[in-house]
Amino acid sequence: MKLYGSQTSPYVRRIRLLLAAQPYEFVDMQIFAEGDREKLLALNPTLKVPMFEHDGQMVFDSGVIYRYLTTVLSLPALSWYQENQLTVINAINDSLVTLFLSARSGLDTNEDRLFFNIQKQRIAASMFVLEQQAQNHEFAQWNYIAMSLYSLLDWVIFRELLELDEYPALQAFYAENKQQAAIATTDPRLT
Repeated sequence: MKLYGSQTSPYVRRIRLLLAAQPYEFVDMQIFAEGDREKLLALNPTLKVPMFEHDGQMVFDSGVIYRYLTTVLSLPALSWYQENQLTVINAINDSLVTLFLSARSGLDTNEDRLFFNIQKQRIAASMFVLEQQAQNHEFAQWNYIAMSLYSLLDWVIFRELLELDEYPALQAFYAENKQQAAIATTDPRLT
């Protein structure tokens, strides 16, 4: 098993956390460097990480990789409720990545523009939902959903993208899970 990705990607990290007890090779790619970008394009036309290689099969996207691993590793499939939780987590991730890359591209994401405003509205609404679910202890089990949430929160802190002061239950979840397997070795700060 081989996982291609970036040390800083929250999507890659959730798969690395999932594979913590499995033997696999991690290929750390600098996806914005020309050489790795060319390699990425040769392997994956979406130019996204993570990618997972197993028995000659290349699998794209963290969600698809999880579904693939449910078969390979006999993991439980997500319930429809968990799928919705993952969709909320992914909405925040996607919007924050969009704003992060826009800012890195020299765009002023604080301008009153519909595109940026929609991203910020999506983030605020989704964070509110996750805070409510954390208050209800819905992430108490260390599973793929909790791993995905942890990866998001740590990436937000690492990139200084959001203040988490308004989300005490999410802060508590984050603090409670800092010692989980592979948290230290998958830390985005290790780049």
